[in-house]
Amino acid sequence: MDTHSEARRFVDTYTPLIMRLGYSYLRSREDAEDLCQETLIKLVRHGGGFSDAEHEKAWVVRVAINACKDRLKSADRNRVVGLDSVAEPTAAEDEGGGAVLEAVQGLPQAYREAIYLHYGEGYKIAEVAELTGKSEAAVAKTLSRGRAMLRTMLGGEF
Repeated sequence: MDTHSEARRFVDTYTPLIMRLGYSYLRSREDAEDLCQETLIKLVRHGGGFSDAEHEKAWVVRVAINACKDRLKSADRNRVVGLDSVAEPTAAEDEGGGAVLEAVQGLPQAYREAIYLHYGEGYKIAEVAELTGKSEAAVAKTLSRGRAMLRTMLGGEF
């Protein structure tokens, strides 16, 4: 497969995943788009060498998560701007909407990460542990606590 068709496959396969992941961390469509572009460029430059499709997907998720965390730590992200310079949110900002998504977005980052990877992307607890560098017990406990927080936030409807 040539580089162009491989890059096209990466874009078609991973853009929705990276956008969802980026939006869940960064809470901004524009930041998620930037993150997506950066991650896809790294994937193209990496040039393959994955043992299978799951290995490739796990690599993409790990790179995207690391980029999200780096972006959240950056000084640019933490700068203060006046309210007049902030655009009004549009309907497109609400990626899927709903009370559950809003509640998940309100969780602390560690809970959001585990819940998104487990429920949003379908990773098993062991896989989430590997992707996040935590033990399986820690991931299971994080998921349990996150679900409890969501139940409280949603009034037991979750």
